[in-house]
Amino acid sequence: MKHSLPLAPQFYVTAPQPCPYLSNRIERKLFTGLNNLNGKALNNTLSNEGFRRSQNVLYRPACIGCSSCISARVRVDDFIPTKSQKRTLRRNNELIRGSHTALATDEQFDLFTQYLKNRHADGGMTEMSIIEFSAMIEETPVDTRIIEYYVIEKNGRRKLKSASLTDVLENGLSMVYSFFDPLLAMHSPGKFMILDHINIAQEMSLDYLYLGYWVPGSPKMNYKSQYSALELFLDGKWCPIDDISSVRIDKGVSVNKPILEQVSELPLPYKY
Repeated sequence: MKHSLPLAPQFYVTAPQPCPYLSNRIERKLFTGLNNLNGKALNNTLSNEGFRRSQNVLYRPACIGCSSCISARVRVDDFIPTKSQKRTLRRNNELIRGSHTALATDEQFDLFTQYLKNRHADGGMTEMSIIEFSAMIEETPVDTRIIEYYVIEKNGRRKLKSASLTDVLENGLSMVYSFFDPLLAMHSPGKFMILDHINIAQEMSLDYLYLGYWVPGSPKMNYKSQYSALELFLDGKWCPIDDISSVRIDKGVSVNKPILEQVSELPLPYKY
């Protein structure tokens, strides 16, 4: 008699390496792979446990002695824009939104390259080839879209100005990676894409917009704390945050629990 076992996800830990957000810190990640059989269900479940997707991998920080990376999301129905955020929406009102299957284009790659050279010249992605870029966009076993923003030039041609690689979850949207024309920086296109994704989530009757990790002490991650109706993943649950200054960073994912214990506490989709 033959017995088939469920293909339960296997979890691993990366080797320690320098933290890209905080100086003199060491980064380590807990991760698992995604495939076409379990990808969508696992992405939905583990996104609710503070995980993020990168291509066919889900990961969460598991740093020794540090819990500064805290998952953040916005309750879209309760979100109220500030005066500054309303100005950001008005400054970008000429942009036209388009939603497409997650397929890479030369125009996206050119814009992505400009963005990295101007905004993240010292980052590890600056040497990415178009083949690697295509993999970042297209290697997804989940429901993923490219949300593009463009203008129509005087000659009638469409000109791409910004884009976001976005996952569609059961309860929300997750912004995986976004980039924009650096010449538009004064218009705050990154913030605009977040605000417009809140609108998209509302249009789709979804509850949340997942923003990734907020890292107190990291200036380039500070913007994620500037949205109302914010929730942070603290002590193993999502907590509404009214005063961001009151958040204790040691309440993030527990750094004292062994990896095996962290994994044993993770819920899995019902089919596992």
